[in-house]
This record gives sequence, C-alpha cells and structure tokens, in this order.
Amino acid sequence: MQGREKTERNEMVFGVRAVIEAIEAGKSIDKIFLKNDTTGELAKELTALSKQYGIPLQRVPLEKLNRLTRKNHQGVVAFISPVAYQDVEEVLTRAFEAGRSPLLLVLDGITDTRNFGAIARTADCAGFDGLLLPERGSVSITPEAIKTSAGALFHVPVSRCRNMLDTVRLLKAMGLQIVGATEKTTDRYTECDFRKPTAIVMGAEDTGISPQVLRECDALATIPILGTISSLNVSVAAGVMAYEAVRQRLQNQ
Repeated sequence: MQGREKTERNEMVFGVRAVIEAIEAGKSIDKIFLKNDTTGELAKELTALSKQYGIPLQRVPLEKLNRLTRKNHQGVVAFISPVAYQDVEEVLTRAFEAGRSPLLLVLDGITDTRNFGAIARTADCAGFDGLLLPERGSVSITPEAIKTSAGALFHVPVSRCRNMLDTVRLLKAMGLQIVGATEKTTDRYTECDFRKPTAIVMGAEDTGISPQVLRECDALATIPILGTISSLNVSVAAGVMAYEAVRQRLQNQ
C-alpha cells in the first residue's frame, strides 16, 4: 500500500511517503537511493529530512532501484540499519563521565563489510568506547557485518560523521589524541602512549588514511612488517593496535 511503511527481509523501505514516515518515526536509516529525475514537494521534503538527520542520500538511475526491489518503490529505496547509530560526542561524554580514558577506532574509507565486522568484534573485546565511520564511501551496519562481528555491533557504539576532517578536529577539541596507523612513519606503534584518551585511525587497505586526516594526527604509528607481504589486513592491524592499548592500560591497574 502506498503511504504505509513496507519492509522486506533485507530491511528496505520504499515509497517516498513511507521513507519519510520511517525517518520521522525514528528509524535508523542507513542510506537512501532516490531516482535521478524525481521531483515534487515530497522529494524536497525527503531531501531536507535526509540533511537534517545526516542520512546519506544518493541520486541513482531507475535501473538500480529496479534491481533492488520489484515492489512499487515510487523512485526511492531506503535501507534501515539493524543497529542505531550514536552521536560520537555523547559516546565520549559518557566515557569521560564514567571516569574512563576514552578509546575510539576511526575507520577512514574502509569499505569491506567483513573487515568492519572483524574490527567491531575486536573493539568490543578490547573495551573500546566506540567506532566512527564517515557517512559516504564507507561500510555501514548490515546483517552481514553483524554476523561477522559475532554480534559485537549490538554492543559497541557506532557513530557516523558527515565530514571526517571536522569530526577529527572535534575529537581533538574534546581532549583525544589522534593516532594514525600508517606505513608513512618510522615510529612504531609500541612507542605511542595509549593511556591517554585516544582515537586510532585506520585507513583503507589500498589508499590508507586520507591525506587531510593524516595531517591532523598527533602521532603516527607503524606496525613492523618482516616478511615478503607489504602490509597486514586492516582488521588484523586494528587488532594489533587495539591490544597494544589494552596492554599499556592494564599495566596501570
């Protein structure tokens, strides 16, 4: 029925009014696909709501929408996240108020769902306060990611940001040091002081941390590579970095 929320097993909502209602009902919308030439007041309302709530909206051809569903999508398909995203400022504020020195993993441009799930599992096991993702060009919380995380994504807070550079600067203003995991340094990861409030930035396996974010880092850290392969899988590298932080912090107890 038009104007009513409709979902399928893959957590989709389709129809302009249905998507608007889902947003206004507080559903955690992961992303919205809107047909290229869709116009009208409802389309304008949907676009405004997506900006207001920080929901990525992408204009796409009709063929893409038709591949997603055979239902009457009315030119718009939205994906509902199985887990609600949280505001990163609130996540960090809770950690400070609880007397903890916050630990955050920032995933800059990571697109592989399985790597994301594995990193989330490590973050939960290592007691991290949260994960931070960019809205665009990044993985998101999907059923596959949840499965790979062994359910950790139900426990570790995940935040999204519209502008990674601005958010990194916000983290610094809140008292966190930004540590970039990169091969573009000779400083080993064991030389960083992870006892401080820290955000560890992990970049995409092919391109690494984006240059503008790399310049904002307070410290750079590399993991020694002694074999013939030039780099670690990003989820493995995140685990190495995370458990160095755990090791240092346990020494203080």
